[in-house]
Amino acid sequence: MISSNVSSILSHQTYMNNNANNVANINTDRYVPQNTVVKEGEKGSTQAVTTKATDNGSEKSQTNLVKEITDQITIENVTAANVQS
Repeated sequence: MISSNVSSILSHQTYMNNNANNVANINTDRYVPQNTVVKEGEKGSTQAVTTKATDNGSEKSQTNLVKEITDQITIENVTAANVQS
């Protein structure tokens, strides 16, 4: 079993990958972003759960840049804390 810190780092890496994909598609018409949530897994581990956001039918990308940048800051801080532990 991997440590809870490594598990968290891997989960947050998945979160960051999906977040970066959402930002990269901010100018893609009809793009529906992915939502990622890090949840508690077995024996103190964590796991990233990814789902598509609800499609609101917009002709433009539905990516919310404010949310994505805020999430990136959170992901960075959590990862840094896990690396230091």
